[in-house]
Amino acid sequence: MPLTTTRITPDWPCQVKTPGSYDWERSAAKWLRDLIPARYASYPALIRHPVLLARHAQIQVQQEIRVARTALQTARAELPMLGLPESVIEHTIKMYAAEVLQLQHIARSVRAVSEALAGRGTSR
Repeated sequence: MPLTTTRITPDWPCQVKTPGSYDWERSAAKWLRDLIPARYASYPALIRHPVLLARHAQIQVQQEIRVARTALQTARAELPMLGLPESVIEHTIKMYAAEVLQLQHIARSVRAVSEALAGRGTSR
């Protein structure tokens, strides 16, 4: 199998083999499946077409970023109404902020894998 010209970036997930290496598409598909709700894992189109799976993972992660941002932006106003102590609210705000950063990193990783898969015109 010839190697691709895809350049590995710092955002490349360590769980995914280098493009062009043996079985790299399978490792990419496995990693991408872990990012989407389990109920999608059995859909034949997503199983057979890693590029489609990557697209769905991109949409899923972007939606999760929106949710985490909304939770972060509304936490200070809404959490006190739940009767939570200030220390819990502050911890929750830090948690949401960290989650947004983590999800942004995952989104960059999904984009890198998606581009590599699309560059190969991969389908199973």
